[in-house]
Amino acid sequence: MATIINGKDVAASVIDQIKSSTLALEASDGIKPGLAVVLVGADPASQAYVGSKSKMAKECGFKSAQYSLPENTTQEALMTLVAGLNADPSIHGILVQLPLPKHLNSEAVIQLILPEKDVDGLHVVNAGKLATGDSETGLISCTPAGSLILVRTIRGDDLSGLNAVVIGRSNLFGKPMGQLLLSKNATVTMAHSRSKDLPGICSKADILVAAVGRPEMVKADWVKPGATVIDVGINRVPAPEKGEGKTKLVGDCDYAACEPVAGAITPVPGGVGPMTIAMLMANTVIAAYRKAGKKAPSF
Repeated sequence: MATIINGKDVAASVIDQIKSSTLALEASDGIKPGLAVVLVGADPASQAYVGSKSKMAKECGFKSAQYSLPENTTQEALMTLVAGLNADPSIHGILVQLPLPKHLNSEAVIQLILPEKDVDGLHVVNAGKLATGDSETGLISCTPAGSLILVRTIRGDDLSGLNAVVIGRSNLFGKPMGQLLLSKNATVTMAHSRSKDLPGICSKADILVAAVGRPEMVKADWVKPGATVIDVGINRVPAPEKGEGKTKLVGDCDYAACEPVAGAITPVPGGVGPMTIAMLMANTVIAAYRKAGKKAPSF
């Protein structure tokens, strides 16, 4: 039986650390970390995400600012808002909820955010700092950063001698996850849909990270006995057993099949998901400390 990696519990411990860091900064410098979240349009999933992020920011003791713009917002209006938030000294973190409506150029918006306020870790400067091993001044993309913490709860901080396989090569997750595992001395293989003998590659991994966006693609024979499996996928699939028209969330791993083989595994939901919001808050408090010229807490 695998150890179930409970993302909610790990995220709660990170949030506790964020709250104490926030109180300490306010006590010493009178500074309250500020997070601005921008939502364009009325996508229900995005609204739910933004609501939970703003709620968590308030719970952490931050100044929380939420901007909800209509679906037909122009590129110019959105860029003007971001430029204003860049210039606001009370805002330390800016997050523009993706995906944006199709008529908007999201890349231009992301690259306009100041790198030191880019709490999503998507700016090319932050991606470059991660690639060159600069963890002191860059901000790391939230989901990979949270996934690494989950790996460390099982495998410790030094991954020397361990083989890690990341399935997925996106800029949002796969590439930064590979860099983070490399920074902890793992031997990293970046695999993807075009890799030859994907099951064979995965079956050699001590740490297997699945981020392909295909429901239950990773089967039991892909998993090395005793491996640590981090399932980043969130896929909504039909669940006729719950009733007509009902759905359920599943990961990229066939959990029921993989769990008996793995040494440790994240569930979906309740694994990586809670860590993403926790690391967004962590990046905001890190940004606030750096702006104040103080050594930022590490998570």
